[in-house]
Amino acid sequence: MSTAPRAPGPPPLRPFGLVLHHDGRFSHEGQPIGNRRLREHFERHVAYLPDEQKYIVRLQHFRGEIEVEEAGFFVREIDLDAGEVVLSDGTRERLDLSTLALSPIDDALLCRVKRDLASEGLLARFTHASQAELLQAVEPEGEAFVISLAGRRERFSMPE
Repeated sequence: MSTAPRAPGPPPLRPFGLVLHHDGRFSHEGQPIGNRRLREHFERHVAYLPDEQKYIVRLQHFRGEIEVEEAGFFVREIDLDAGEVVLSDGTRERLDLSTLALSPIDDALLCRVKRDLASEGLLARFTHASQAELLQAVEPEGEAFVISLAGRRERFSMPE
């Protein structure tokens, strides 16, 4: 009895018990990941595979599917002069104010990023520090708000 040879390429993706929680914590099979360097490595190596519509984490040659509780990426910094956010994977994206939303879990700010991977974009969650920095730059203007991004005053509505 012979078995057909496996097609070339990576093995099929399967969950391996790693969860990225809404607040940025990682756990494996229900246990928190305590090693700071490992958490930082996971955070920098989260990726989204549009064809499979799955989040993965890469560790050298290994890639495994992870469960994402709310957002696969986190806004670590905001660069108001450039109008960009710096994400947990080290990439920079233009901040699209029209995508701001509140987390249904705890009202933290969310935005959409990585539209090249998904047309509607993927969720990114603001950290406490980046959210505070953004909100400090917001000024009320009539029924709306304005913020200076990349040298332009942009008018927008705060999410409800």
